[in-house]
Amino acid sequence: MEFITQNIGTIAVLAVLAIIIGLIIIKMRKDKKEGKSGCGCGCEGCAMKDSCHSKK
Repeated sequence: MEFITQNIGTIAVLAVLAIIIGLIIIKMRKDKKEGKSGCGCGCEGCAMKDSCHSKK
């Protein structure tokens, strides 16, 4: 218990970062399922446009 009380700040920061990273991963997976691009630009001029998104 002493370990937790001495390191509560570090534990709190770690917990917040873990939540943020988890939310980012969930958003990326959702966008991938919806066929959205991960780079933020259009796919028309991209050299990898045929391998990035599956044909539907």
